[in-house]
Amino acid sequence: MRSIWKGVISFGLVSIPVRLYSATQERDVAFHQVRRSDGSRVRYRRVAEADGDEVNYADIAKGYELPDGQTVVLTDEDFANLPLSTSRAIDVLEFVPLEQVDPIYFAKSYYIEPDRTGAKPYVLLRDALAESGRVALVKIALRQREQLATLRVRDGVFVLETMIWPDEVREPDFPFLDEDVEVRPQELAMAASLIDTLAADFDPTRFTDEYREALQSVIDAKIAGREVVSPPASPEQEPVGDLMAALRASIAAARRDHPDGAGAAEPAEPVAAAEPADEKASPPEVRGTASKTAPAKAAPAKAAPARTTAAKAARTTAAKSAPARTTAAKGTGARGTAAKDAAAKGETARGAAKSKAAPAHTAAPTRRSA
Repeated sequence: MRSIWKGVISFGLVSIPVRLYSATQERDVAFHQVRRSDGSRVRYRRVAEADGDEVNYADIAKGYELPDGQTVVLTDEDFANLPLSTSRAIDVLEFVPLEQVDPIYFAKSYYIEPDRTGAKPYVLLRDALAESGRVALVKIALRQREQLATLRVRDGVFVLETMIWPDEVREPDFPFLDEDVEVRPQELAMAASLIDTLAADFDPTRFTDEYREALQSVIDAKIAGREVVSPPASPEQEPVGDLMAALRASIAAARRDHPDGAGAAEPAEPVAAAEPADEKASPPEVRGTASKTAPAKAAPAKAAPARTTAAKAARTTAAKSAPARTTAAKGTGARGTAAKDAAAKGETARGAAKSKAAPAHTAAPTRRSA
């Protein structure tokens, strides 16, 4: 890496000579503007608007335009005379908790390396700052501009994060902030469940710039003379009117895409007390609950029609096949026991069935005892 700035960290009466390096780099694919027909480079000339003459870079100055259209010309000497006390120093102003610094202020990151003579005070300040749990708020002048910055420790090295000034942050003035938007507790619980499902430890190495990779593939294909295949278009997502349905679908998709994640159980929505309803019209969970709380006599009463139907079926097939009657009787042990209990209680339905189909019910107890 090549250093872009050289100066000192001014910490009280201690001065630490350091060098500054860019900590990040852009990985975008670089292009030139060319003529479509033959790829010839298109270049721009710096020309004066007044006469169209080309201007050399050394003759270019900065101009500030006044409201009436006139221009004030500022030269390098004008900038050099500005009182920048931090022109070659990183002045430590105070030490603040990192969580109190809104990330919206951060602009660019730089690494700071100590000069050979400043290694010991550098390590001293680094270790003390790491143990404090705070970051240093500093001022520095870069490219003829004074900037606020923070100084923190990362992997044993100081990282300088330049910041924008508070008056450079725009206020979020949006109409919906003045509206009374109501969010139901069920929707909030579902959104929290989705967040828990997608929760993970931060690991940026798991993600890549897919657009840049696809663009590089197109360039490689052009170089090799291969056919360029367009990637499949992503399906457009239709707007979902039901917020709860959208949240449920999002949770299901998150669990499908993150099978290794612990996830979170979908929060149960409050269910109002169910009205008494016919068993056929009730959902399975309501019928299951009713079966646990219904009186014990309800079961035999519901089973009576089934026994009557079985008795009719037995009478119909009795004349056709005696062995079939024997097999059917063997498979009715539980039904015979229920009929036996019903007879002790004087149930009318069983008595009617017994009077109409006496031979079939008489033979059943004999076969069970055998």
